[in-house]
Amino acid sequence: MAEKFISERNLKFLLYELNDIESLLKYPYFADHSKEVFDMLMDTAMRMSKDLFKPLFEEMDRKAPEYVNGEVKVHPKVREIMRAAGDGGWIASSFPYDLGGQQLPFTVGIMLPTAIFGSANYSASVYHGLTHGAAGLIVSFGTQEMKDTYLPKMIAGEWQGTMALTEPQAGSSLTDLTTTATPTDEGYYKIKGQKLFISAGDHDGCDNVIHLALVRIKDAPPGIKGISLFIIPKKRIKEDGSLEPNDVNCAGIYHKLGYRGAPITQLAFGENDDCRGWLVGEANKGLGYMFQMMNGARIDVGLGATAISSAAYYASLEYAKERPQGRKLTSKDPLSPQIPIIEHADIRRMLLFQKAVVEGSLALLFQCGIYEDLEHVTEGEERENYNLLLELLTPVAKTYPSEMGILSCSTGLQILGGYGFCEEFPLEQLYRDVRIHPIHEGTTGIQGMDLLGRKMMMKKGKAAQLYLAEVRKAVADAQGDAELKPFADKLTEAVALLEKVTAHQFGIAAKQGPEMFLADATVYLEFFGIIAIAWQWLRQATVAQKALAHGPGEADANFYQGKLAAFRYFFGYELPKIQGLSDRLLHGDGLTVTMKNEYFED
Repeated sequence: MAEKFISERNLKFLLYELNDIESLLKYPYFADHSKEVFDMLMDTAMRMSKDLFKPLFEEMDRKAPEYVNGEVKVHPKVREIMRAAGDGGWIASSFPYDLGGQQLPFTVGIMLPTAIFGSANYSASVYHGLTHGAAGLIVSFGTQEMKDTYLPKMIAGEWQGTMALTEPQAGSSLTDLTTTATPTDEGYYKIKGQKLFISAGDHDGCDNVIHLALVRIKDAPPGIKGISLFIIPKKRIKEDGSLEPNDVNCAGIYHKLGYRGAPITQLAFGENDDCRGWLVGEANKGLGYMFQMMNGARIDVGLGATAISSAAYYASLEYAKERPQGRKLTSKDPLSPQIPIIEHADIRRMLLFQKAVVEGSLALLFQCGIYEDLEHVTEGEERENYNLLLELLTPVAKTYPSEMGILSCSTGLQILGGYGFCEEFPLEQLYRDVRIHPIHEGTTGIQGMDLLGRKMMMKKGKAAQLYLAEVRKAVADAQGDAELKPFADKLTEAVALLEKVTAHQFGIAAKQGPEMFLADATVYLEFFGIIAIAWQWLRQATVAQKALAHGPGEADANFYQGKLAAFRYFFGYELPKIQGLSDRLLHGDGLTVTMKNEYFED
C-alpha cells in the first residue's frame, strides 16, 4: 500500500501561495493565530492520519459494521477515533472560544484536516465530521440551554451528531416529509416517523447520538414551509445527568458498495409513543436552518471525494514508478531492460488526468473555504457578496470532485491493470469508496437544478456576475505573462460561451417553461464545472510561473513545473470538452421531456 495519500506541499501551496490565508489574520476574530499555528495543525493532522487512520483503511472495510439485536456494532477503534478528534479539538476547531472552539478559519480548522483525514481513511474521518456539522446547527440556532446540554459532549467526541432528513417515501423531496411532532405542555414534542440513509445514525463507538432532524409539526403548513428543525437524542438526559432511552430505534443498516467503515442506518422514532424532540429556533423555519449544515455537508462531500481521489493518485503514481513493463517504442532490442510504466506516454496521460482532477478540485474547494471565512468576518455588501459566491459555487464544488473523482479513481485502477482489480491493492477499495459522493447530500441532478434554476438567478443574477468578475480577474492576472496569455484567452472564450449558453437557457425558461428549462441542468452543471476548474488552474499556473521566475531550488522547481504540466493538460484535454456540452445546451430538443415511458420497453 502506498504510504503517501496527500501532498503536504500542495496543501501549503493552496493555503499560502494561491490564497494567502495569512491575510485573514488581520481580522480580530482570527488574530490570535499565525502561520506557525496553521503549520502545527497540518503536521498534527498528518501524524494522526499516519498513526491512527491509515492503518485501519483496509480493516474497517473488511470488518464492516454489524446490526446485532437492534444495536450497531462498529470497529472498536471508532471510539478511539472519536475521542482523539475531541481531545485534539478537531470537532470544534472553527467554533468561537466561548463555545469551546479555537476560532480557527474554516479553511484551516475544518477543510484542511478533512482533506488529510479523508485521504488516509474516508470511513474513519466521517464520524467526527458529522458531529461538527450537527454541533454547528446548535451553535447557530440553539438556545443557551441546548448549547450547555449537548455541545460539551459532542465537542469531546463522546456523543455522535447526525443530520436526519431522508424518509422512505420522500427521498430527496423534502416537501413530502411525514415525520411528525406533536406539542406537549412539558416543553418538548412527541416525535413519530422514520428516517433512512442516516450516516453514523447509531453505533457503539459513542455514548449517545444526537440527531438534528427535519420534522413537520402537527397541523403545520404543507410543503417545505411547514418543516421545523428538532434535536432528537437517542438517549435523553435526565435531571441528574444520567441517560435514558428516548424511543429512537435503529431498524437496520444498509450493506454498501463502499464506504463500509461507517454505518448507514434506518431509524424509527416513537414506536412506543415516547420519543421526545426539542424545537430548534422558530417553528416552520427548519429547512432554512438545515441548509447551513447541508451546504457545509455538500462542500464536505466534494472534499471527501477529492481526498479519496488523492489517495488513488498517489497509489497509482507509486505503482507506475515501480512497475517495469515494456520498452520505449524507439527501442529495437527485445533483450534490453524493461522500463517503468511511467515512461509510457499513455500512463503519463492518465496520471496527469488524476493530478489535474485532484489539484483542480482542491483549489476550488479551498476557494470556497476562503469565501466562507471572509463571509464570517466582513459586513454589509461585502459579506453578502462572499455569501453569494459561496452559494453559487457550492453545487459545483460538490459535484465536479464527486463525478470526476469516480473517473479519476477508475483511471488509477486502469494504471494498475489487473492488480488494480484485486483487493490486495488499494485502488479497488478507493474506487468503491468514492462512488457514493455523487449521491450523498443531494444527487448530481439536484445540484444541476440548484445551480441553473436557482443560483444563476440569485439576486437577479448578481451571484453569477460576481463569479464572472472573479474569473476575469484571474484572466487579467495571467494576461501579462507571454506563456500564459494564450491560455488566458482560451478561458475568456470559455466565459463568453458560458454567458451565451446561460442566456439561451434563460430564454428556454421564459418561452417553454421550467420543465424544458431544467431538462439538461445536469449537462449545464458539467459544462460550468469544467470552466470553474479551468479558472482555478489558471490561478495556480500564474502563481507557479511567478515562483519559477525567482529561481527556486530543484524540489520547488519540480513542484511548480508539475503544476504547469497539469495546467496545460487541463486546458488541452479537459477544457475543450465544453464545446460538445455547449452544442447540446444550445440545440437541445427536449428529448427527455417529450419521450414516452413506453419507449423504454422492449
